Amino acid sequence: MSDLLGMLDHAFLQRALLAAALVGVAAPLVGTFLVQRGLSLVGDGLGHVALAGVAAGVLTGTAPVGTALVAAVGAALLVEAVRARGRTAGDVALAVVFYGGIAGGVVLMSLAPAGATTDLESYLFGAITTTGTADVAVFAVLAALLLVVVLVLRPWLLAVALDEEHARAVGLPTRALTSTLAVLTAVTVVLSMRTVGLLLISALMVLPVAAAQRVGRSFTAVLGTACAVGLVSSVGGVVTSAVADTPSGGTIVLLALGAFALAVLAEALGRRGPRGHALRRRLFSYIAASAARHAWGSVPPGARSAVPAATGTAAASSAARSRTSRAAAPAGPVSTARTANSSPPSRAR
Repeated sequence: MSDLLGMLDHAFLQRALLAAALVGVAAPLVGTFLVQRGLSLVGDGLGHVALAGVAAGVLTGTAPVGTALVAAVGAALLVEAVRARGRTAGDVALAVVFYGGIAGGVVLMSLAPAGATTDLESYLFGAITTTGTADVAVFAVLAALLLVVVLVLRPWLLAVALDEEHARAVGLPTRALTSTLAVLTAVTVVLSMRTVGLLLISALMVLPVAAAQRVGRSFTAVLGTACAVGLVSSVGGVVTSAVADTPSGGTIVLLALGAFALAVLAEALGRRGPRGHALRRRLFSYIAASAARHAWGSVPPGARSAVPAATGTAAASSAARSRTSRAAAPAGPVSTARTANSSPPSRAR
């Protein structure tokens, strides 16, 4: 504990925790609407396009965050434009952007200088401990902008996410709302690329929401629970990675996956009916058996031999009392329907 408190005194870890908190709240905030619309994997496609933007920034010597933001926003608007025309399905348009981003990123990475490969890998897999003060400032501005837009447009974004056709029928500007959600997704991807990496950003946008849907009973509850799970996973992942010396991005995603597993278990235990009752009984039996094994292991080895002897003596005494009670019990009536001297009935001739 003292080592952990000592590590928190370092400026780089403080910046990492602040960036993780921003990402942990922002990613599930946008991911809730994406999961509701059935676009859970859109973060992967935009992440690969953002990789091409990062490679372009490294190649041209400009800020990678700015070029990644431009590339991701342009790709998001392109996907929405193609999908809105109705000629290409949303998943096909996403696949086109996905593969185009990979191809562009690979080509630009091959043209980058030899020393720039490490920087590209930090964007791919996350390197939150290398986050500078300027990066934290940019992330804070993007997170604040995203939070304000989502809170202001939440009713209309929810209406579009639930039923876009009905929202269009009642007169809502669905094209503008879906484009706004696409831009917010691109901003979230760029915001999270130094924390969990461009290859894992979709997990942080989806897993907290999936966990919240298991225990939430309303959209507001799901939204709040998802942000809380994302915040705990992000901050806890950074702390765990600092103590265990593991990659921050993978650690954060594993914690979010563990939260999803706990939510599934909580939903199963809270289920009504015979299946839920049987599952709770098996769980409680397992806990009781584990506690009994732990208690037996805490008994000193010299005292363990007396426990079976005492148990056997008590069992023998109980068996003797049972035999005595059966011998003293009165005999029941004996049936005299057929005696030994009775002859079988004669067969009619």
